[in-house]
Amino acid sequence: MKTTLKIIVAGVFACAVPLGMVHAADDAAAAAEIKKSGCLTCHSVSAKKDGPSFKSIAEKHKGKADGADLVKTQITASKEHKQHLKTKDEAQVKNVVEYILSR
Repeated sequence: MKTTLKIIVAGVFACAVPLGMVHAADDAAAAAEIKKSGCLTCHSVSAKKDGPSFKSIAEKHKGKADGADLVKTQITASKEHKQHLKTKDEAQVKNVVEYILSR
């Protein structure tokens, strides 16, 4: 019985490690897109600059039903932004929105 439990626990940890690595890769891709698009000129992860920090954006929108849609609109089509994400790829845009909301 103890051997079976050890095997199950080992299997859970083996599955969890790649999931964490996938999330890190998504974070890296989102950070690269943010940098490429020039977002860091006005925003930072935790400090207010000309624009709000990603942390404050997340606090404002996280958990709201339309939070992700509002952030997506801000980073892709808002007239109050000087710059928008350079990518039009929906998967990349979604990844950046998730990155911002996870701060």
